[in-house]
Amino acid sequence: MSARHRADSQDSLDQPDDEVVPYSDDETDDELDDELETREDLPPEPGVGEEIRPTATGEAGWSVRANDREYCKRPEFQKKVFLCIKKSKYSGNAIKTYKYNVLTFLPLNLYEQFKRAANLYFLCLLILQIIPQITTLPWYTTLVPLVLVLGITAIKDLVDDLARHRMDKEINNRKCDVLLNGRFVETRWMHLQVGDIVRLKKNDFIPADILSLSSSNPNSLCYVETAELDGETNLKFKMGLKVTDENLQEEEQMARFNAIVVCEEPNNRLDKFVGTMIWDSQSYSLDLDNMLLRGCKIRNTEVCHGLVIFAGNDTKIMRNGGKTRFKRTKIDKLMNYMVYTIFVMLILICAGLSIGHTYWYESIGSKAWYLYDGSGYTSSYRGFLSFWGYIIILNTMVPISLYVSVEVIRLGQSKFINWDLQMYYAEKDTPAKARTTTLNEQLGQIEYIFSDKTGTLTQNIMAFKKCSISGCTYGDPTSADGVALDHAKPADFSWNKYADRKFQFSDSFLISCICLKKDPAILEFFKLLSLCHTVMVEQKNDDLVYQAASPDEGALVTAARNFGFVFLSRTQDTITVSEMGKVETYEVLALLDFNSDRKRMSIILKFPDGRIRLYCKGADTVIYQRLDPNSQHKEKTQEALDIFANETLRTLCLCYKDISQADFDVWVTKHQAASISMGNREEALDRVYEEIEDNLLLIGATAIEDKLQDGVPETIAKLAKADIKIWVLTGDKKETAENIGYSCQLLTDDMKIHYGEDVNEQLRNRQANRRSDPQGRNKKNKELFFTEPGKNALIITGGWLNEILYEKKKKRRRLRLKKLGKRHTNPSNPQDSNQPIDDWEKEKRQEDFVDMACECSAVICCRVTPKQKANVVSLVKRYKKACTLSIGDGANDVNMIKTADIGVGISGQEGMQAVMSSDYAFAQFRYLERLLLVHGRWSYIRMCKFLRYFFYKNFAFTLVHFWFSFFNGFSSQTAYEDWFITLYNVCYSSLPVLLVGLLDQDVNDKLSLRFPKLYLPGQQGTLFNYRNFFISLFHGIFTSLMIFFIPYGAFLQTMGQDGEAPSDYQSFAVVAASSLIITVNLQISLNTSYWTFVNFFAVLGSIAIYFGIMFDIHSAGIHVIFPATFTFTGAASNALRQPYLWLTIILTVGICLLPVICIQFLYQTIWPSVADKVQKNRKKYEMEEEKEERKKRKPTFQRGGRSRRSAYAFSHSQGYADLIRTGRSIRQKPRVRPELRESIREVPQAENI
Repeated sequence: MSARHRADSQDSLDQPDDEVVPYSDDETDDELDDELETREDLPPEPGVGEEIRPTATGEAGWSVRANDREYCKRPEFQKKVFLCIKKSKYSGNAIKTYKYNVLTFLPLNLYEQFKRAANLYFLCLLILQIIPQITTLPWYTTLVPLVLVLGITAIKDLVDDLARHRMDKEINNRKCDVLLNGRFVETRWMHLQVGDIVRLKKNDFIPADILSLSSSNPNSLCYVETAELDGETNLKFKMGLKVTDENLQEEEQMARFNAIVVCEEPNNRLDKFVGTMIWDSQSYSLDLDNMLLRGCKIRNTEVCHGLVIFAGNDTKIMRNGGKTRFKRTKIDKLMNYMVYTIFVMLILICAGLSIGHTYWYESIGSKAWYLYDGSGYTSSYRGFLSFWGYIIILNTMVPISLYVSVEVIRLGQSKFINWDLQMYYAEKDTPAKARTTTLNEQLGQIEYIFSDKTGTLTQNIMAFKKCSISGCTYGDPTSADGVALDHAKPADFSWNKYADRKFQFSDSFLISCICLKKDPAILEFFKLLSLCHTVMVEQKNDDLVYQAASPDEGALVTAARNFGFVFLSRTQDTITVSEMGKVETYEVLALLDFNSDRKRMSIILKFPDGRIRLYCKGADTVIYQRLDPNSQHKEKTQEALDIFANETLRTLCLCYKDISQADFDVWVTKHQAASISMGNREEALDRVYEEIEDNLLLIGATAIEDKLQDGVPETIAKLAKADIKIWVLTGDKKETAENIGYSCQLLTDDMKIHYGEDVNEQLRNRQANRRSDPQGRNKKNKELFFTEPGKNALIITGGWLNEILYEKKKKRRRLRLKKLGKRHTNPSNPQDSNQPIDDWEKEKRQEDFVDMACECSAVICCRVTPKQKANVVSLVKRYKKACTLSIGDGANDVNMIKTADIGVGISGQEGMQAVMSSDYAFAQFRYLERLLLVHGRWSYIRMCKFLRYFFYKNFAFTLVHFWFSFFNGFSSQTAYEDWFITLYNVCYSSLPVLLVGLLDQDVNDKLSLRFPKLYLPGQQGTLFNYRNFFISLFHGIFTSLMIFFIPYGAFLQTMGQDGEAPSDYQSFAVVAASSLIITVNLQISLNTSYWTFVNFFAVLGSIAIYFGIMFDIHSAGIHVIFPATFTFTGAASNALRQPYLWLTIILTVGICLLPVICIQFLYQTIWPSVADKVQKNRKKYEMEEEKEERKKRKPTFQRGGRSRRSAYAFSHSQGYADLIRTGRSIRQKPRVRPELRESIREVPQAENI
């Protein structure tokens, strides 16, 4: 099958390198100039200690002097803060994430709350009610709810901010040792300053971005764990410069240290640092290998010393935090628009009623002597006063209690998430945590999930699962006699005193072969694994602890250890292993390290008997090209590789070659010449490596499992059924990300995979078509990109992402053209026709990319920077107007988490940066299924039901005043008693709807998970929108009509049993209010799907509370105490003793509820929703669930039907070979030679199309 050609990125402007993480937007044009000028004009980099000419690096604006705090306060380092006030541009090390302090809390919180239109409206309303000429309701009817709203919100904000205060205080008060006045003194992190020398101990967190100076390890080696940055638990190493390692070991030496470090300005690049240290008139280059970044943890290093370069908000981890965005849900925004709509309706209604009052007073009121009030106002002025009077009366159309109720419901829903035991991770004692209370219903509307890979989908733990040796496959459950077993049984490693107890393997036959030494190939296989690596070993409490450059290497060496070939120690020239109890030491003649272009590593050893042998391990696509034609077992090993690949295991081929002394002497001469080459050293070494790594003999292959977190494939499958699309955004290599995509079943064998080249070509064609069409700019092109049937997937690297979205820097492009001797052409020139003509074209290109990606069932973006992750999320939000969720576990995910509508942090790992920036946190990816399909869906349904009902009950309540105004001369007289108006939303109708908002569920959690399609209404927004709003409005209008006109008609010509007419205003108010309370409480009963004792109590209790309070405030006793406040003396007892009025109330309630009952019956019978169907068969489904739980078995693995080469992601970065050989820091990756690119690359494209 022909391979798709991919040009070398170094020689092509149009094809980015898939292996390289793209540049950051923090790079300035000056940096780009410097980079190219340095490459072109400067001589090769000098050795350490040699004097260099200060170039642009020396002109950088960030300068630090060791042991000199005053240096940073110089005038040239000052920046203007306000007017003429200046302060140092160097941040202190204290961090501040809180919003308030003791003095600013009250004014700032009130200011923020009154920025809400509703709160400001009610404040204005309160002021109006104080004005005697226009007040129609007592001031306390507005003050009490307003104070309640402001108080509850303020308390919630205070609690949240106190938590931030505590977190800031905990971090700022951590301790570390700082060199002050010639000796180390323990001080708090907050007091640390740029230029300080600090001493860190084992397991300490690094307090700032620090230049490593020296450590207790040889060559100033320092191991760090970067879990807080990227979620990876495998250790990285950092090194001090040789000059500081040799001269800065004692306190006195460090106290005299006065070097100046000149470096780049603070930025968010976690993978880059450029600087120069000037000491004793000598200059030394600095890079990222010399830097210890804040948030990392010191491991396996007793003591290390460093110089603070960046502190506090200038550190890279803080710069990656992104801007904190205020997040609001779709329902929040919609609710605000609806409140504005209600407000406009209110203005129009009040204007109409005030005009009515003007005409009424002109024609009737002014002529009625008994209505004369002695004020002498004109009819127009009276109409003006009537307008404001109706604004006060009808203010409950914009309900202030709505916001309080919403806050209470959200708080309760957050607590339910926190209390959910099924989202509690017992292994690390980590419960789920809702870190915000404002976004719960948005969890029920998610359309796109953006996930990190390492630590989020995977555990970042590699396990040796299977192997193929001389054509025989081992790893399936087998007895010691070679009989296949039905169930896996852990193999017995008790015979090996060095065995790792955590290692698990189920093939006992392989162990018996090793113990009996039946097959020399098996012994050679594990000998290779114990010798061919760059792992370092540490003795700890009589146990061996391995430190590997990647988890893969650690897994392979641990496997060899358990099978009897134990790596014991190494020096610069030797490596010692225990082979089945016999200790052997081999001389290391050469170590040919792994890198992402070679995709293999080799070691050349001299055996104790004088033989010279090369061991090599690498990706199958690379190794098979270098095998001897007579090598055996190639076909059987390839079949095993295909099986391993279909099981989504990471494969690796092992081979060897014997070398004669004469051949080695010739080769080593070439190797030494290449090693000291001043120009293109890496390319020269690569050519020499190629010469020796040929005619290899195949031994076998390994299969490693990159362990997914439990339940990841099932969770992704379930979310896909809910029509939620999952995109993986990772900094890992393309092959690694693709392999994990298959492992977690995000990618399947029936998908057609499209890579960066395909995507770029299709987008260029769409752009060309648009340019060639005269109406291209006006026509909306909605044609699909993928017209062929079947599923599609997109895998794209960060470099291609920049290329496609036109994010490449024009400056960089121009300089590269200059470097290649080309003239920069105009964008309109056909040679550069692929570049955008203007911003509109750039936006259309981005929109096209989003449309294409959204047509795919799965999208994987690899080799992307933290900023690119956030940009991808922003693009989907901007062009699809979709609800997005980002989930990650490291500091490199923080920007993405903050950009998405919902941010989820994976806790339980040591890295907590993502959790601190997230809205929700839990320990395992699988809990996302329950968070969305259960809690999110319930929260959305509850909030929608609550809002629909709340608007309905307030329209039904308020519009009675409107109908009454036609019979009272539009005089702003209320239809109810004042206290009823005050307590209606607080006591009489609040509790039942609150409980529906907190507890209601149409189906239980198990059925919610079983039927993911139940999630679709939330994505479509069908349960709460303007249509539902107007339905609630018309329902409220109908109810208010019945509440007013049925009692009005009953009161027209009536006579009570005692001969008295009950048709007075107060009796009418009592009957209307009683009908309303019973109607709205029974209406919420019809809307309740999940009944509990509390719901029954709330509905009946609300009605009982209404009658109890009404009889109390209508009693003669309270009238005597407050005669001006309680004026309805005896109205309730007089009206409600009449059976005729009880019949009126029953008739009113019946007519209000009967249409609702009929409509609900028709809908559930004729047009049932998915939820209605599930609810109807609920008992049947619950019985099936119980049966399935009893029969539950672990699902067996389904093997794919097609060969797919599994990714070789042996290491994310270069190994420790240079460190082993020289003790110096690792050199940069060699540039790939164009002639080798085709021969060594993997070609998954061709095999997947």
